[in-house]
This record gives sequence, structure tokens and C-alpha cells, in this order.
Amino acid sequence: MTIDFRSDTVTRPSKEMLNYMMEANVGDDVFGDDPTVNELQDIAAKLFNKEAALFCPSGTMTNQIAIKIHTNTPGELICDELSHIYKYEGGGIAFNSGLATKLLKGDKGRITAEMIEKEINPNDIYFPPTQLVCLENTCNKGEGSYYNLEEIKKISLLCREKKLKLHLDGARIFNAIVESNYTAQEIGKEFDTISICLSKGLGAPIGSLLIGSNDDIKKALRIRKLLGGGMRQVGYLAAAGIFALNNNVTRLKDDHKRAKTLAEELKNVNWIKAVSPVYTNILIVEILPELDINNIIQKLNEIGVKTAAFGPQQIRFVTHLDITDEMLERTIEVIKKIKL
Repeated sequence: MTIDFRSDTVTRPSKEMLNYMMEANVGDDVFGDDPTVNELQDIAAKLFNKEAALFCPSGTMTNQIAIKIHTNTPGELICDELSHIYKYEGGGIAFNSGLATKLLKGDKGRITAEMIEKEINPNDIYFPPTQLVCLENTCNKGEGSYYNLEEIKKISLLCREKKLKLHLDGARIFNAIVESNYTAQEIGKEFDTISICLSKGLGAPIGSLLIGSNDDIKKALRIRKLLGGGMRQVGYLAAAGIFALNNNVTRLKDDHKRAKTLAEELKNVNWIKAVSPVYTNILIVEILPELDINNIIQKLNEIGVKTAAFGPQQIRFVTHLDITDEMLERTIEVIKKIKL
């Protein structure tokens, strides 16, 4: 048995999802006449109480499109130093949009309105004009941490007062929603655009959506074409997204519960120095400084537990819909048997 904790992107479509995909009614999405894509976009837009949505191959594309449509050069965006848009999108902020980036040091990837206000550039020729604020919820590099609604509202109000656009990288927004006390519509109200991912905890094989106003999505459609993101009979994949939104959101709580169980069990493993708090479905463990992290990961792999390095002496475990209670028990059992 191989148990894959590397990421929630490793999930595979269930038989039910595959059947739903194969029954999809499709067209040519570049012409805008794929009915299943259109249905998915309508569902997502209504879920967040927005006017429109655009289906794209990846969350990197939806984030980069959002940054592009909200800004002009010269300009600057503000985000946390751990943000996916900055760390893991290939330098796309500079390459695609020609922007400077002001990085803030928040709390596990979460920044505040007070922090943002202090860093908005003055109207001075020496500085690029601040144009956009980007939040990530949950924050991948922040160990799956999520924002509280009151802070989001403060940031949203500040952006409106300062005439800044506000984008949400919501690759794991549903993990935040099921763990918090807010709804998708409450989140939608506070942001100009939102990116959601269907291929992580929701279990679809591919796809993300950019959600916003009719005008913003019309602009986004042009940028998607420019980036090569226009697809043809993509309704088969969009059907997976519909199935995911209809069936796999509330069950994310199961992933969170399993991550917390794993964290508790690993606290007493002798080669683990520290176990991070678990906010959602991401667990980070720090191994003892004298041990070789690559050797640990290899040993785990040999006993059928796949993990990923997450920094110096850190290993990441991500729970998802393909991790069962049986797999969790097996993981705990074999890890406790490793002697170093």
C-alpha cells in the first residue's frame, strides 16, 4: 500500500466523478458554446454571488490573469512574503504584468489592514503606484492557516477607500470555509476577483476558476487566450468540477480531522523535533537538526508513505479525499517503527 501525503493535488477522480464526466454534453469553449463549461462557470459565480467566472487549466493561470487585469505598469502589488503568487508561480508577477512586489511579513501568510496601510506608496514619482492587494486563503506555505472574516472585511474596506483592487488566491478557500464561520457569499462580497482550485481537496483532475464581475471576466477571457489557456471540448473536465462542487466540499472536514489526528500521534516520535499546529489539512513536522531530511523522506517512501520536503528540516503531510482512516492508521503504525 502506497499512501501519498505529498499534496492534495495527487487525488484521482472517483468512479462516480468519471461517470459524470463521460456523460457531459460538450461544445467548443473557445467559441463559448460548451454547455458544461458554461454551467460550471455559472455555478461558481453564483456560489460566491459574483456575476461571472472563467474556467482555466490552473490556479497559476487564474492568479496571473487576475493580477494582469487589475494593474498597469509601472505599478506595485502588496502580498505576504509566503504567498503562492510570489513564491511558486515562476516570477509571473514581473514577467506577465511588469509589476514590483512589496512583501509583508505576516502571521503564517496572513496580513492585516494595518500592515497594508503602512505600505501603500505615496503619490510620488520615486515610487510605483500601489494598485493591488493579494491574499491567500488558506495559505499553503503558512501551514494551511486561514483568515478570519473580520480581518478580511477590514482589508476590503481599506482597499475600497484607497482605490486598490483586492484579489483572493483561494486555491483552498473551501478548506477555510468549512473550518471557519463564513460562507462563500460572504467571501465573494469582499473581493474584486477570486481564484478557486478544483484539483486539490475537491478531487477534480484539473482546473481552476477565476470569479468576478462581467467586465473583469471579459478582460480575463482575452488574457486567457493570450496565455494559451483557451480549450476546446473541455466540458468533460468542467463536469468533474461540477461534481466536485456538488459533492466534495463539506467532506473537507474529514481531511482536517485526519490531519489533526496524525499531528497528535507524531508528537511522540523520537526523531521529530516539533509538530506544527494544524489549521486545516496541512501538517508540517520538523525533524531533529542532526538528521538528513532526504534520508528521512527516502525511509518514509520505502515503507510506502510519500511526503514532501517543505523547507530546511521540515516535511509536509497533506490529507485529502484519497487518504482513508485505514491509511492513516497504517501511516502512524509504520512511522512509529522507524528508529533513527
